[in-house]
Amino acid sequence: MRMRVLVNAGPWLPVPPSGYGGIETVIATLIPELRRAGVHITLATVGTSTIEADDYLHPLAEPQFTSIARPYNQVSGIAHAHMQGIVQAIYDGGSWDLVHDHLEVVGPAIFAAMGTAAPPVLQTLHWDLAKHATFYESFDGRGRVRFAAVSQSQLDRAPQALRNQVIGVVPLAAPPALQVQADKADHALVLARITRDKGQDAAVRICRQAGMPLVLAGPVAGIDDPAELDRRLAASDAQLTSHPGVIYFQDEVRPLLDGNLYRWIGGVGGETKERVLRSARVLLAPNRWAEPGATGVVEALSRGVPVVGTPLGVLPSLVQHCRTGFLAAGEPELAGFLQKLDSIRAEDCVEAASEWTPEAMAASYLRLYDQILQENP
Repeated sequence: MRMRVLVNAGPWLPVPPSGYGGIETVIATLIPELRRAGVHITLATVGTSTIEADDYLHPLAEPQFTSIARPYNQVSGIAHAHMQGIVQAIYDGGSWDLVHDHLEVVGPAIFAAMGTAAPPVLQTLHWDLAKHATFYESFDGRGRVRFAAVSQSQLDRAPQALRNQVIGVVPLAAPPALQVQADKADHALVLARITRDKGQDAAVRICRQAGMPLVLAGPVAGIDDPAELDRRLAASDAQLTSHPGVIYFQDEVRPLLDGNLYRWIGGVGGETKERVLRSARVLLAPNRWAEPGATGVVEALSRGVPVVGTPLGVLPSLVQHCRTGFLAAGEPELAGFLQKLDSIRAEDCVEAASEWTPEAMAASYLRLYDQILQENP
């Protein structure tokens, strides 16, 4: 009999995402491989998702990502409304062997509260575990809710109580490359949502110092289209103008851009993203935070694009210094390494990324599924 797994993608973005969406990209990379392995997948997601699955739950019709940074008292019900739809489906007789959850904090809290009424759960931890310390220090999944980390550096930052419930570390895989034509250009690329943690302001200064053009690709406050952002700002959209991502972009990034050598192109996905990535001379990742997974780094390396970034979070385990890129803490050092890209071979980048395949990621998760099911017969 086929294993039946409910994959909870959450209410924020479609699967696959049309532009930015790290978690949703991982889910879109994983599902086809699980189905090829014979797993029956029900995907709990928003109604605009297009990935092929065996069945779907659509608790909310539209993606809610543009609301995610609004004040807590305005958005706290969104994730719970999504989970309410899943809980109802379970009580209505939905039959799954296991839930693979990707919804930050709310997912495991509700599934654990359901006890044996819910299937056993594996949650992938996609985020910085230090930011929910109060939850993770006290959460007890009682053997029915277990966790997978996406990197050892992420797990090392976790509270001990959470570490005791992590049953594996599964590195993120790069989505399969799309077959598009892209001529190599001379620009650096930052492929990330616009936020101070991702360091887009530092990226502009670094590239100016190195004399290298820069393309910033990623949404501002969930908005992919630069023209839409400008329209809403011109209309004095109060909700938008108070968004932390907008404040950062307007105050610290936009003044450094010239629309030519240093430009923001908005969020990208599909063939557009593939062309922008393949044509880049380097992926720049001047992070100010300990990024746990870094799918963009894996994507770049798998396409032969070197990476220059800060030695935080998972990056030291992904980027081989002086072989597939360079790591440095300061802006002057990073600018200097942009001058040394000719020493990096595309073949070495591709070879280094060869272990992070969708097939390997799916195989690791299947082993964890089996472990959980053996623990919860």
